[in-house]
Amino acid sequence: MTFIKSEKEIATMREGGKITAAILDVLKKEVKPEITTAHLDQLARELIKKYGATSSFEGYRPTSDSKPYPAVLCTCVNDEVVHGVPGSRALQEGDILSLDFGVKYKGYHTDSAITVPVGRVSKEAKKLIDTTKKSLDIGIKNAKAGARLGDLGYAIQTYVESKGYGVVRDLSGHGIGKNLHEDPMILNYGKPGAGLVLKEGMTIAIEPMVTEGSYEVEVGEDGFVFKTKDGKLSAHFEHTVVITKSGGETLTRL
Repeated sequence: MTFIKSEKEIATMREGGKITAAILDVLKKEVKPEITTAHLDQLARELIKKYGATSSFEGYRPTSDSKPYPAVLCTCVNDEVVHGVPGSRALQEGDILSLDFGVKYKGYHTDSAITVPVGRVSKEAKKLIDTTKKSLDIGIKNAKAGARLGDLGYAIQTYVESKGYGVVRDLSGHGIGKNLHEDPMILNYGKPGAGLVLKEGMTIAIEPMVTEGSYEVEVGEDGFVFKTKDGKLSAHFEHTVVITKSGGETLTRL
């Protein structure tokens, strides 16, 4: 089932999206060598409270037999792709860090992610980050009413692969609104002309996950984090967008 949002619902999500974006912006500026990912999670908790929102992630269980997620922020370092749990690990010069974050505000969720360098990083790491960010922009541009999900995924995939990178297949973006995860799944690969037709008023989270090597991933020992199978770097960017006639309107941008 695909949920079309009313103008009132979209306006509420715009408000929530600005909160998500503002908090991520503060977290991004806090990233530097020697700080822990737990410090970033605690800061995110304080900011959620300040803005009168609640966490979209803490306690989240994708299935009834899943362990509840224990933090308000997902932090992934280097070869970690998504769903990394913050902890006592101190960031090191040259790492890259993905921050995935969402809030529930006035009954509606918004979700966004960025990947940032920790201090000075290699040219290769910077190129991976830049390519992933650009692939999200391409996806948003192609999120227009009348297009199909295959068109959106194909646009992301062809750009990423033209730069020599892999697109993760086992994880995807998603619809979003009253629930953090709604239909449809938003794949970052696909065939033109295939899949669901996008309609005005749909709200979706587009989130390309790009790898330096193989696109294959595996679940880490904690049962939460996904890592690249080959141990190579991964980057992740995400925005919550609403489908319009001309493309996606980004709700999680300052």
